[in-house]
Amino acid sequence: MAGSGNAAPVIIKRKKVIAGGGHHGGAWKVAYADFVTAMMAFFMLMWLLNATTEKQRKGLADYFSPTIPVNRISGGGDGAFGGNSVLTDQAMAQNGTGMPSGTTVQPLATDNAAGPSIGGQQNMSPDDVSLAAAEEQLRALSGESMVSDRVLRHITTRLTDEGLVIEVFDTPDAPLFDPDTAQPAPILSDIATVLADVLVLAANQIAVNGHVRAYPAPLRQNPTWDLSTARALATRILLEQAGVDAARMQRVTGFADRKPATPDPAATRNNRLEVILLRRTP
Repeated sequence: MAGSGNAAPVIIKRKKVIAGGGHHGGAWKVAYADFVTAMMAFFMLMWLLNATTEKQRKGLADYFSPTIPVNRISGGGDGAFGGNSVLTDQAMAQNGTGMPSGTTVQPLATDNAAGPSIGGQQNMSPDDVSLAAAEEQLRALSGESMVSDRVLRHITTRLTDEGLVIEVFDTPDAPLFDPDTAQPAPILSDIATVLADVLVLAANQIAVNGHVRAYPAPLRQNPTWDLSTARALATRILLEQAGVDAARMQRVTGFADRKPATPDPAATRNNRLEVILLRRTP
């Protein structure tokens, strides 16, 4: 008994082992995936900015911030699944709803109707309708061919009190003329051919305006007046060679650098032409 009382106590020591380099939870994978997605969206945005026209970019912007419903209706009938078609003519264009029950509306006009009824064109004058048709035809060229897309990068349109203004402008990689001259570049000949096909849709008279960027003030002789006028004249010749009746040409004007399109008067974007389908005088 005495021997057992002198025995050393047994001490059990438990060590907490920490394994290094273990699992980190995978949070870095989520962060990396978000980064790759953001970079893909960024490069897609850069590609769209380079490959589309101003009108197409505006359409893309409107798509992502719509003010009107994309479809004329959201459902096709009285109940959840009772409609004949989601495009029924008896449905009203309302955000998020179909046609309320008990509502009476007139059917949409067909192609055989006396005049267009979409977009308020039934209240437009015949002159406005013809100008709008020419503008729509120009927009419809997008996607038809590589030449059309390359041409439409240089074109934007707007309806004004003067008429339909078709603006043709330089891009950094494709100027309309040789530098500081009135010698047309090949792209301008393609543009003139496309415009000639659109201008024949209306019988309105035509005006051609030339604009150029501002040159440095210390120049002894400012070339902007002669250059803008010469470029407008060269454009008139190209349009006539493409098939536009010379008798429709009402005026050719050079505006020098007096009406810049950008805040920077020396920017390349100010090198531009305006081909205007003039409104008919009453």
